[in-house]
Amino acid sequence: MKMKRLIIITISAFTLMLNINSQNIDDALRYSQVFYYGTARFNSMGGAFTSLGADLSAITLNPAGSGMFRSYEISVTPKLIYNNTSSDFNGTETSDFRYTFGLSQVGIVSNVISKKDATSGLINLNLGYTYTGTNNFNENIRIEGVSDNSSMADYWARIAEGTYYKDLKGSAGIAYDAWVMDTIPGSGAMSYATVFSAYGEDAYSTYGQVIKRTITNEGYGGEHAFSIGANLSNIIYLGASFGIHPIRYTGHYDHLETDDNNVIYDFKNFTYTDHFETTGTGYSGKIGLILRPIKILRLGFAFHAPIIYNLDDYFFDNVRSEFDNFQQYEATNEPLRYSYTLTTPYRILAGASVQLGKLGIITADYEFVDYTKARFSNASDNYGYENENKSIQDILKISQNARLGAEIRLGIMSLRAGYAIYGSAFREGEDNENLMYNIASGGLGFRQNNFYFDFAYNYQWSSQKYYMYDDPPYLQAATISTTRNTLTTTLGIKF
Repeated sequence: MKMKRLIIITISAFTLMLNINSQNIDDALRYSQVFYYGTARFNSMGGAFTSLGADLSAITLNPAGSGMFRSYEISVTPKLIYNNTSSDFNGTETSDFRYTFGLSQVGIVSNVISKKDATSGLINLNLGYTYTGTNNFNENIRIEGVSDNSSMADYWARIAEGTYYKDLKGSAGIAYDAWVMDTIPGSGAMSYATVFSAYGEDAYSTYGQVIKRTITNEGYGGEHAFSIGANLSNIIYLGASFGIHPIRYTGHYDHLETDDNNVIYDFKNFTYTDHFETTGTGYSGKIGLILRPIKILRLGFAFHAPIIYNLDDYFFDNVRSEFDNFQQYEATNEPLRYSYTLTTPYRILAGASVQLGKLGIITADYEFVDYTKARFSNASDNYGYENENKSIQDILKISQNARLGAEIRLGIMSLRAGYAIYGSAFREGEDNENLMYNIASGGLGFRQNNFYFDFAYNYQWSSQKYYMYDDPPYLQAATISTTRNTLTTTLGIKF
């Protein structure tokens, strides 16, 4: 059975409720999921660096990796992303795309203690800083199709049921003001019908309108990590880091329903606009361990404490309508601002890598994350979030992620490949129980003396169900398929 469809409408349809607090499972999951964008070497090998170390992006996964550096090192990694989406709604396929240029990684590590000739005891103590991109929210999505038995107006009428028309709030209130719905005569002004049923005067509703939704999501997540790492006897590597996590997100959509074929009495079109912005900063800590029991084998373990985000939201929505008699209406809610805290789940990582002499490396990672541990709290209007936190526990689940990577060295050149799979965060029986993210990657690098240059290509794909509003059993889900192509290049210097 499909559970709580209203709550798990994915991507950006999260503010259609009457109450002003729009935080829900979508927000918790959006800021809790992490897709690391690091150095080109890191990206090309699937990000499987929990046990490898000695890479500035490896510090983000396992701060013990900072203990493996033997010299000062600095690197910078720009990225170019081409995101393509295609949707299928009631048999109509639509596509859109977006290019984004940004920073994947920048970092520096330096030796505080360096005993190059030592073989036991404390050999290195290093300090490091790295910025790593953890999420890229930029995408354009278009959904289009003919609806034969449902409208967003039906959803508004249903949630308004039993509320006196002068007390309507939120999206239902402005839908009423724009004449998309109205009270039914004789109902005591507390029961509603829509323009599709001639406001209750017809025995049956008439549909056949074209629905077009245009979604524009923007923003990023990242981590500034300050780390310390130690090398003990070239066997044990210990590390810890403190992370500062900036978040910027804008979700905007325009939902248009238009009577292109003139089948609905007196109705031409209406457009609902929903705009949502989140800004904030989170804080977290990590500890890690890398063991090198024999020369060819490395074992890595790391614990990521929950990120505690302090977030600020800004939201507004608007309805515009037009009728065949040339009447036009527009209604807008006052913009809302509110603050709250989101605590994300902890993470446990384990990895192993095998050094194949001078030929190359094979590496693998496992990551455990329990999304049921995400929590909202500390709302600026004293809202309690009991329902939202209960829904997180009921709908989300433990997820397991795996990353694989390999590198072959051919003199000064290296060839690399990787694969990663991020498991579904939704319980069995939910609409998106099979929503997984797959990433295939490859690249090459050149290293000579104190200089290196790397290139990586990543291809990510996923598919999910998307409900534009809640109207069971009439509204059908749109299927949204997403592919993301990411190019990164790293320039690094050792000294």
